[in-house]
Amino acid sequence: MSRTRVALGRREDLGADCANCFGLCCVALAFAKSADFPFDKAAGDPCTNLDDTDGCRIHPHLRERGFSGCTVFDCSGAGQKVSRHTFAGRSWRDDPVTRRSMFATFPIVRRLHDLLRYLDEAIALVRPEGTDGSAERPWVVAFERVRRLSDGTPEELAALDVDAEYDRARPLLLEASEIVRRRGPVGSDHRRVGPGADLVGADLRDADLRGTTLRGSLAIAADLRGARLDRCDLLGVDLRDADLRGTDVRGAVFLTQMQVNAARGDAATDLPDGFRRPAHW
Repeated sequence: MSRTRVALGRREDLGADCANCFGLCCVALAFAKSADFPFDKAAGDPCTNLDDTDGCRIHPHLRERGFSGCTVFDCSGAGQKVSRHTFAGRSWRDDPVTRRSMFATFPIVRRLHDLLRYLDEAIALVRPEGTDGSAERPWVVAFERVRRLSDGTPEELAALDVDAEYDRARPLLLEASEIVRRRGPVGSDHRRVGPGADLVGADLRDADLRGTTLRGSLAIAADLRGARLDRCDLLGVDLRDADLRGTDVRGAVFLTQMQVNAARGDAATDLPDGFRRPAHW
């Protein structure tokens, strides 16, 4: 297999496919002893739970063993992309040169794939029904640029300024958010929130946040049960332990699987199409 499906630009390939990855998140990335992990691990050191076939020995028991950080993480499809496309099926186990290069490449591709997810959603948000597709062309052009960059060689990826690519895309993401948020009423509680707000532990039960932006806010442990989040921009919002039980998040803008994984929810939480309900809910 010389390329992954994401080379075709299909959104469903921007999610983790662990069966086609060499366990990169368990090796390439560092983690620190905390509430999310029971010990320190340096970048490049295999986790002690990684087996010889790149699987996790304790996968069904991660949270009870103190590895809740693993259950939250989502690579946005970078794992299989790096494993099967960038390195054409060569494993980090094969030789030291591949190991060093693969571990340096994985975080870069992951950030590019995160950006692809945002741009892909922006394309869907700005596309008027029944049009020829010209309205969303700037976003399509940006998506294709980032996709091509993500297809690069390890050497090309290592030389890439990923921050600059985010800076290039930011105005388009802001514009897409503004377009969709103007398509309906602004919620009555919009004055309680705003970009970059400190909402740690905030009581936002049943809040009407339609058409508002929480972009970049800290909403750790916020109570969002029953909140109205249609057209609410959640790009970059820290939703760790936020309470989404019984909340409909299907209309939220720029919500990611990792944000959902980090939050608390239940069977009554309505998720957008294509999202997985976390096993720990």
